[in-house]
Amino acid sequence: MAEADFAAAFPPLSPPEGPLNVYHLGHSLVGREMPAMLAQLVAGHRHASQLGWGASLRQHWLGRDEIPGYDTENAHPAFADAKQAIGGGDHDAVVLTEMVELKDAIKWHSSSHYLAEWARLARQGRPDQRLYLYETWHRLDDPAGWLERIDSDAGALWRDELLRRAMSDPAVGTIYRIPGGPALAAVVRAAEAGEIAGLETREALFARAEDGSQDMIHVNDLGSYVIALTHYAVLYHRSPEGLPHRLQRADGSPAEAFSDEAARTIQRIVWEVVRHDPFTGVGA
Repeated sequence: MAEADFAAAFPPLSPPEGPLNVYHLGHSLVGREMPAMLAQLVAGHRHASQLGWGASLRQHWLGRDEIPGYDTENAHPAFADAKQAIGGGDHDAVVLTEMVELKDAIKWHSSSHYLAEWARLARQGRPDQRLYLYETWHRLDDPAGWLERIDSDAGALWRDELLRRAMSDPAVGTIYRIPGGPALAAVVRAAEAGEIAGLETREALFARAEDGSQDMIHVNDLGSYVIALTHYAVLYHRSPEGLPHRLQRADGSPAEAFSDEAARTIQRIVWEVVRHDPFTGVGA
């Protein structure tokens, strides 16, 4: 099935009428900071999550004894048991993501099968729960190239190996996409082209270890803000242009922030990515 034909399986959703209660299932590329930032962008927005160290959808499905770092990663007030929360229909939207390296997840962790399992559980709990697959990214030092992997994986892996295969079961229904990796890539391309004031490199969006060495996969506050904007745009069907950008981390401390000018540019870029993606459920 061609991309245009598959896109027909993603009819636009109606914008939500009020704040959402969102559940996040995943790992450190979800983290604590991004959902906390998202909650600060919409009055009344609520969220809960279950995380693990690089945890796959399969590991989450099999339960806490199979999830690396379960106790550490879920020691926060927003934790809620995944099967109880998703199967109980407690949330308006459920955002799922897969471990990376994504090729390994597909080969060894039966990604599409467990994506379908979580989706079926959500439909049983509450048929009108909106389901999303949060598309992430790979390491900055990936031999194939960081931008190149985001570009190629969006179709070949995230769409075809995960979404297409999972949605081949009618009981799964539509799982929409949150294009986190593509949005981050668009911001990086603009920054490295000199189009974002004060932001020049992709590394500036990524964390550093205590010794100052570059973290090759985890974003910092600035990167988390880009991903929070992407979630906002998809979940709420609204442009993030004009949203606040001086936010707090999950622990209440001030997050690092873009300049006013840079924030405006990044908000515009994110909205362009989301509204032109046929798999987000957001009408153009």
